[in-house]
Amino acid sequence: MDLFSDPAIWLPWTFAALMGLSILMYVILDGFDLGVGLLVPLAEDEDKDLLVASIGPFWDANETWLVLAIGLLLVAFPTAHGIILSALYLPVFVMLVGLILRGVSFEFRAKAPASQKPRWNVAFFVGSLMASMSQGFMLGMYVMGLTWTLPHVAFALLTAVFLTVGYSFIGAAWLIAKTSGELQKRAVGWAKRGIWGLILGIAAISMATPYVSARIYEKWFSMPEMLYLSPLPLLSAAMVLYLLWQIKRLPQDNDRSAWGPFMAAMALFVLAFGGMAYSFYPYVVPEQITIYEAASAPESLLIILIGTLFVLPAILGYTILSYSIFRGKATELRYD
Repeated sequence: MDLFSDPAIWLPWTFAALMGLSILMYVILDGFDLGVGLLVPLAEDEDKDLLVASIGPFWDANETWLVLAIGLLLVAFPTAHGIILSALYLPVFVMLVGLILRGVSFEFRAKAPASQKPRWNVAFFVGSLMASMSQGFMLGMYVMGLTWTLPHVAFALLTAVFLTVGYSFIGAAWLIAKTSGELQKRAVGWAKRGIWGLILGIAAISMATPYVSARIYEKWFSMPEMLYLSPLPLLSAAMVLYLLWQIKRLPQDNDRSAWGPFMAAMALFVLAFGGMAYSFYPYVVPEQITIYEAASAPESLLIILIGTLFVLPAILGYTILSYSIFRGKATELRYD
């Protein structure tokens, strides 16, 4: 049957694509500002204000994508929403506490006396660490099928560490583009160390995913499916080599290549996400329920889609506007 001839087919597929886009946008955008928060303890005291200022105009807009993704999951795939959040209740709680702590410390440290800033810097780092680790843990548990066994929890903890280091890398890549001078040089050093965590994290998930189910193994290693997947690892390897080459030659006096590592890191995240989407489709809960089984009634999805067509451009437009207005190097963040 043609994909677009049956609303019971194309509507769930459309919402799965929209939800995937929202998750990807969140991971990339909030990933780098979480990464900047993770790097705060490594920065000199005089540089910490600039680190926070580099994400000041963006962090709240970045988190909007998470709200959109969870909202789409709830209204479009309510059954999957219940299964996923029931299985991941604890790490979701930790993530929300971390995001709240980040938001509070972000606002208060900008207004606090100089003597109180170190406390808010610690809170900002702890909130970033909680959010990053919990997201990595949830990713690992999702890959393992949301079943709480000791090996699966161990893998999820490993993924939590790797994703946290990966976030710190993309945060360092952001700082390379948004800062200059000594801070930029330090950001290059952070990126040189952090890239290995990103590489190891992608490798660990890539090696584990095909062994989660015989279906995924078949999609990866049978012909001609293997040919369909092959561009993703090849492009990922090319991006890794480009990142290593680009970071090695930074910083440059003309700053011409400062955005190169960040753009390449974004591309690597997109490729990794594409590989996961290819592997788990059509399941929204791995090996348990497909997007078509979990979807709301087509009539409901159609009404929700109309609303989404207004909300999504607004979020996208606001995101583009904020990044356009505050382009260029970061400056002091002020509220007066």
